[in-house]
Amino acid sequence: MDTSTTGLLRTFLPRVPFLLKTAVCHSLSLSPTSSKWDLRTELTIRLLRSILDNPRPVPIGKQQRFSLRDPGIKGKMWIAKISLPAPGEVDLRNLLLDAVDSMMGEEKGHYHVPKLSDVEAEWTGWRGGVGDGHERENWDENQHWRMLMGEVKNPVTILYTHGGAHFMMDPASHRIPVSRLAHLTDGRCLSVRYRLSPQNPFPCALLDIFQAYISLLYPPSGSFHDAVDASNIVFAGDSAGGGLGLAMVQLLLQVNRSSSRKSISFHGRSVPLPLPLPAGCAGNSAWIDSTRCMPSVINNAQYDYLPPVMSNEAISRFPSDAIWPTDPPRGDLYCELSMLCHPLVSPLAAKDWSGSCPLWFAYGQEMLADEGRFVASLAAKQGVAVVWEQYEAMPHCFSMIIEQLETARGCFKNWGSFCARVAGAENWKEAGKLESSGKWVTAKTCEEIQVDVKELADMSPDDVEKRMRETQQARRDGLEGEGKLLPKL
Repeated sequence: MDTSTTGLLRTFLPRVPFLLKTAVCHSLSLSPTSSKWDLRTELTIRLLRSILDNPRPVPIGKQQRFSLRDPGIKGKMWIAKISLPAPGEVDLRNLLLDAVDSMMGEEKGHYHVPKLSDVEAEWTGWRGGVGDGHERENWDENQHWRMLMGEVKNPVTILYTHGGAHFMMDPASHRIPVSRLAHLTDGRCLSVRYRLSPQNPFPCALLDIFQAYISLLYPPSGSFHDAVDASNIVFAGDSAGGGLGLAMVQLLLQVNRSSSRKSISFHGRSVPLPLPLPAGCAGNSAWIDSTRCMPSVINNAQYDYLPPVMSNEAISRFPSDAIWPTDPPRGDLYCELSMLCHPLVSPLAAKDWSGSCPLWFAYGQEMLADEGRFVASLAAKQGVAVVWEQYEAMPHCFSMIIEQLETARGCFKNWGSFCARVAGAENWKEAGKLESSGKWVTAKTCEEIQVDVKELADMSPDDVEKRMRETQQARRDGLEGEGKLLPKL
């Protein structure tokens, strides 16, 4: 999308009649969603849908470049940019690869073997006492870090992984919501600039996040931070980033179950195994099914702005550019088609969540809801503390894009509250043991209806696996395209 004045006019002017028609239909209660949405929400969602449901797909490289534009740093946030150096040893990478291999099903998939790399990240905190337009001072990063830590009141450290369908966005695009999480927890966030696909396919991003997590526990020489106890760390993310957080939980569980090693070497230090899990994992509209096989992908489309999965291969392919298609060709932006059903690619496929840290899920009545419902239900049945929230008639990542709604504000606040509670923030120390809970929040009235988390899904793990495998085969046969005309943000 062109953000120049000319480009914006070219994007929005042709849609003025459509928006006027939308407003009239909503005012006369002729819209199917007028009883659920206010006018501003109706206009926002329908405008997003009209932009994203583009009959002329935009090349992947162009989408990626646009999403990586840095909006700058200003206002109520502290940002300290860092680089976490790659270890000279390969133990960490081998631990990941062993886990990937040991979680293969009957089908042995193929995947890219990544190299360890320096991982860029941004320490993010809330900055009080300044206006929204306050420009960032021209200090060195260490000074920004010290100022950030001066406003941190609790030990909560959020390891944040941004959304963007694995190929878009970075910490710069998510500074505002991440700084809000820091504010809500009185803590700090480490927002990771993991490597993006299609240039760096699975498991590159997971390796970068794994390296960032171990770097929090065992800081490399020259790090700004001291060692952080795992009990103070929470994985958090939105959309694809939420899925990466859950994949990290599965990775740690698998390492601890299957590795015969007693320790690994990391920057010259011995890291004992098993590895500690974080205090919790909190996903906002987490994307955890790369096959997109669950019923809500179709059934909830009326409430979402995400374009539906296309069935016509000819119109769903993205135009060729420098980064896509790959050479040799790959069937999915994120991974080989043979890996779509792997639990570290699609955590929906994971059948064992026992021993997991507490999990928080928030979804609208969106296209991705069913995959979250299944994982939350399965984990709760296996003894994991699960907090589930679903919001009637709300779209994907609604708490980050329609912030004026009371439901959006409440959802975001609950996100921060969960992180603070599980990570031992001062105001939650007497809260006691976290127990599973679920709620359905109605649109407009915001009534909270309690639901049994264990009863959220009526499919068995075998039923889900069958759906995933059928969709995977359809992709192989060319019956379904590469995905949406424009992937989820």
